[in-house]
Amino acid sequence: MTTRYDEKMGRILKGEYRKGDFILADAKDCDMSGGIPTAGLRRGEDGRSQRYRSRMEFVAEIEALIAQDVVDIMLTSTSNMELLQARQAFASGNVKAAFRANDATDMWSFIRGGRYREAPSRPFRSVDLSRAKADLCLYSVTFNNDTDADLASLEAFKIFRDDIRTLDKDYFLEVFNPNKPNGIPDNEQGSYVNDCVIRTLAGLTLAERPRFLKVAYNGPAAMEELASYDPSVVVGILGGGSGTLRDTFELVLQAEKYGARLALFGRKINSAEHQPSLITWLRAVADGDATSTEAVRGYHGAIAALGLQPDRSLDDDLLITEEVLSEATEG
Repeated sequence: MTTRYDEKMGRILKGEYRKGDFILADAKDCDMSGGIPTAGLRRGEDGRSQRYRSRMEFVAEIEALIAQDVVDIMLTSTSNMELLQARQAFASGNVKAAFRANDATDMWSFIRGGRYREAPSRPFRSVDLSRAKADLCLYSVTFNNDTDADLASLEAFKIFRDDIRTLDKDYFLEVFNPNKPNGIPDNEQGSYVNDCVIRTLAGLTLAERPRFLKVAYNGPAAMEELASYDPSVVVGILGGGSGTLRDTFELVLQAEKYGARLALFGRKINSAEHQPSLITWLRAVADGDATSTEAVRGYHGAIAALGLQPDRSLDDDLLITEEVLSEATEG
């Protein structure tokens, strides 16, 4: 089945990227990084948070966003993907189904009382790839400038590639910023990650390579350097922290400007007062139909029309608070 993602990726790889081809993904795989809180807070009729969502409420949100048909990829855990496929949530064929294939220790960051991120990332995969109900998956690696830890991650990645090739599935590769950097200066993290990515891909044949990359936005120079190095490597960004709405929209605008062709948002969508409205305005920014400030105002107007109270005031949401975005902010 050919999805909208497949069509866009086909044009991108041919060098025919055009307006509207920026790929948006909703990363609803958060349950593989922690427990009950990762489903997000259930909101009352006014949009105010109340309690943590149940799994069924979380899955219902995912189904509604698939039906909205604005995102190009819906990424979930294997357990929720099984449930969604049983419900035929992807039957229209427009939204690409994807699952998270591994859960290394640096991902275990939302377990209440947990301290796993205080040690360098170690590889782990709970997923049986042969049982997963989708043909595209995400695999993540974290490099920390630690020979033993990084070697273990690379060896696990090789085993994964062998498995994925045997099962005739596709994957995309997420490379996180170091969670426990060993002597890497803050201002060199982007360069360090770029070099680790290219060194890792250099040993892979075309058939072994990921469909695309997912990396943190480390500023204009780092993004442009990575995106322009090899036209056969499609670069995407992960959604970043829980900043303001302006941070969210500015991230898409800047990433696209400097060569990214995809964005995968997790917490920023899942914690929104109204997820469909946020996705609508993310699409507008990605397609060049709105600036980041216009999108902030548009989103606030949309939730006001729904009778929802915003988590931040409009003035606060118009601020850029993430330092990495201040380097190349629009006027």
